[in-house]
Amino acid sequence: MPLETAWPQDWREGHFALRIQGEDGPMAIALAKGEVFDMTPAYGTVSAWLNDPHPAAAIRARGEKLALDVQALLADGRLLSPFDLQALKACGVTYVRSMLERVIEERCRGDASQAESVRAEVRGIIGDDLTSLRPGSPEAMALKQNLVERGWWSQYLEVGIGPDAEVFTKGQPLSSVGSGAKIGVHPDSAWNNPEPEVVLAVDSQGRILGAALGNDVNLRDVEGRSALLLGRAKDNNAACAIGPAIRLFDEGFTLEDIRQAETTLTIEGTDGFRLSESGKVGAISRDPTDLVAQMIGPHHQYPDGAALFLGTPFSPAQDRGEPGMGFTHKYGDVVHIASPRLGALCNTVERTDLCPPWRFGIGALMANLRQRGLPRA
Repeated sequence: MPLETAWPQDWREGHFALRIQGEDGPMAIALAKGEVFDMTPAYGTVSAWLNDPHPAAAIRARGEKLALDVQALLADGRLLSPFDLQALKACGVTYVRSMLERVIEERCRGDASQAESVRAEVRGIIGDDLTSLRPGSPEAMALKQNLVERGWWSQYLEVGIGPDAEVFTKGQPLSSVGSGAKIGVHPDSAWNNPEPEVVLAVDSQGRILGAALGNDVNLRDVEGRSALLLGRAKDNNAACAIGPAIRLFDEGFTLEDIRQAETTLTIEGTDGFRLSESGKVGAISRDPTDLVAQMIGPHHQYPDGAALFLGTPFSPAQDRGEPGMGFTHKYGDVVHIASPRLGALCNTVERTDLCPPWRFGIGALMANLRQRGLPRA
């Protein structure tokens, strides 16, 4: 993957946190205005570094200058997910399109053959222009009451327009994969899709420090059977991809840039199938600060920080095969998620049991850092 398409267009002007596989173990690496620094000797982990009061300023203050061919990282498979000890959290149904598709999954009980007819029925009753409806507002509660009376209330509409957001655990710390890695789809699933999202980097105090791109891979037929199967639909081997790096907020990149960002999704299959869509982060129904406030605070603490998926504006429905059957992955699909100032996250779809198994957990990381004489917090 060429550097100019993998890294943000202005990567030499920003500050970034990434992780690579070094000869002796994982390394926390910083890019600052095009220069490379090793943060591992000072902090040990990206989590510890980002919990510094001033992570961007700490790059030059505590980092060690490093001669590193950044472009080579994309070719040799050394690029890891930029998060390590942080909790992997995700928000669901934060976009109208995604919310309606979840309702459709629920109504057809995960049977893709019924999706198109149910999709038309749902939109005929509630429409698809709910973008001006503020979750938890009196108008939203009035719509809720109307739907309840008509027998059309849904758990997905509850979190889509109700006061409480859906925030769930996507996976365990260290289980996410980076750009260039294989992403896993469970072989039991016949209806699934990528979920391109912006992922916020949040420290232990709830500060939003920056953002990366993510793929919250989803098994639509599994979740459609029952929302109680969310863990089975979401938390699988290699089913959480984040990368290529965390872009840290600085004078040239702020949360407002995230609100204004546009992401593109491209899927290319070995069967000649191609899908290309774009989505705006700003179409989200809840502001990112609201989602972070619902994730962390007096009632929920994350001492190592968190990665928070904001939800997806995408829900591919383009037919792949028989008319009306919609989209589902095939092994070998290349999924390319990109945004000009966040770069590109690129992964190839494989069976979960054929992706490299996750073996390097927290215990292994602590033992590795101890063996290398590095900080462990």
